[in-house]
Amino acid sequence: MSTPNDPKDPEILDPIDDLMLTDGEGEQGYERERVSSSVRDIASRIPESLASIGRDISRTVERALSAKDDYVVAVKLSHEAQDRLEQLVQAGVFRSRAEAAAFLIDEGIKAQHELFDRVSLKLSEIERLRAELRGMINTTQP
Repeated sequence: MSTPNDPKDPEILDPIDDLMLTDGEGEQGYERERVSSSVRDIASRIPESLASIGRDISRTVERALSAKDDYVVAVKLSHEAQDRLEQLVQAGVFRSRAEAAAFLIDEGIKAQHELFDRVSLKLSEIERLRAELRGMINTTQP
């Protein structure tokens, strides 16, 4: 086992900054300087981009939480669906898979509103027919 003062340890050198230029690089130096400048420009924009992503995620979470209901439903999911829910949680978009699932279910219902409009019409028709049948049975009983 070596100690911090072990003479066998390799000498620790100062880190090399690939963006630093040495004297006498000529035209290559100019190209490196231009690339270094571009990299620094891009790097300077990263905090702003991350803040924007954070705001978007925060808004999404707030919408999902405000739509929260008191119903609990047990569902079976495919491995892919479970992985996707877990990705949303790991990314910080939702606090739990349940919240992510509730959000996605709500969005799916919104996306399929035409289907649910047709189902609603059919259910109204079914209820009308049931009421008609009940009326027929009630009038035939003594």
